[in-house]
Amino acid sequence: MNLHRNTHNKRKIINDPVHGFITIPDELIFDLIEHPYFQRLRRIKQLGLSHLVYPGANHTRFHHALGAMHLMTQAIAVLRSKDVEITAEEQLGVTIAILLHDIGHGPFSHTLEHSLLKSVHHEDISILFMERLNEEFDNRLDLALQIFKDEHPKKFLHQLVSSQLDMDRLDYLQRDSYFTGVSEGVVGSDRIITMLNVANNQLVIEAKGIYSIENFIGARRIMYWQVYMHKTVVSSELMLISILRRAKYLYKNGHDLFASPSLKVFLKNDVQLEEFRNNREMLMHFALIDDSDISTSIKVWQSSEDKVLSILCKSISSRQLFKTKIAKDPFSSIEIKELQLRIINKFGLAENEVDYFITSEKLTNNAYDETQQQINILNKSGIILDIAQASDNLNIMALSKPVEKYYLCHANVD
Repeated sequence: MNLHRNTHNKRKIINDPVHGFITIPDELIFDLIEHPYFQRLRRIKQLGLSHLVYPGANHTRFHHALGAMHLMTQAIAVLRSKDVEITAEEQLGVTIAILLHDIGHGPFSHTLEHSLLKSVHHEDISILFMERLNEEFDNRLDLALQIFKDEHPKKFLHQLVSSQLDMDRLDYLQRDSYFTGVSEGVVGSDRIITMLNVANNQLVIEAKGIYSIENFIGARRIMYWQVYMHKTVVSSELMLISILRRAKYLYKNGHDLFASPSLKVFLKNDVQLEEFRNNREMLMHFALIDDSDISTSIKVWQSSEDKVLSILCKSISSRQLFKTKIAKDPFSSIEIKELQLRIINKFGLAENEVDYFITSEKLTNNAYDETQQQINILNKSGIILDIAQASDNLNIMALSKPVEKYYLCHANVD
């Protein structure tokens, strides 16, 4: 992206490869983008380790946040043109909410939410960052926080930020499709946004946009299997989780590994959400770690005296990734046990070390979940129907049911 700077003008134009020219709509938004908390997103890849499968997938959370902000400005303009009442303050609030929706992501995005931290969701950390920014900006983020936390009476504003058809998903599907080259993920966001409306305080799609929504749900399903849950992506992410799990184990047992000072805080401690809330320094440490902290550590840990850590780091650095099988049914305990023994023998591991090299779990792909916040279609009679009922496409009914598969991921023993 190309940011054209002018110290006297904060209404910048950004050249985005997906959406074209993006205008920063407000001086406060410019100041938030300039803040170190937001600039950190330049150093966090949107798709974690997916570039090991799709070499072009090096785009960042920074790209995505600006793209989602751009789509939000389009959506607000469309809704206002249809006489939906949205005040200037609400427009700014919902735009800030979507801009900052991913500010709490850690290194390599979702991969580390349950390994570097102790079951802390990135949305909770996003709220903490927004609250800290609200202090710095004299409570000018009050409305954005209300909308983000779904505490604002106009529920459709929150749905634009977080729902099954929000500006977040509309941007990342297009962006991830563009940078991976998986063209099946392309969705007509302009068409969908043009069909947006509000009825009964809920975000709806006008009936003539139903085919665009069908395409959106289908594209989401394809992107999950081809990109987000691609078996080699799953393999690399599991290897990264094993690396950090081993590093944390070593720290807890008296070993001192190379790491940046802020990364060491999270390797030495099982940090929970309460600690972020009670200790202001913890959020500052989190704000100082990004993909480069992890990547540099892995590069150094290749020469670790610990055999497990060294093997894992060498393997991921040279892209010698674990083998992954996908099946409709769980893998047998006999097959898993046999692989464990072969891994132990090949690498000379202790029995309690083999779990770092083999994992078998379930994958769930839910392209559309009708039990959650639904995608509502407003027909010509003014009746609101869930997309699964409104569509004459039998595939939508099928896509509304979760698809479960099982994987067996293990070190290569051939």
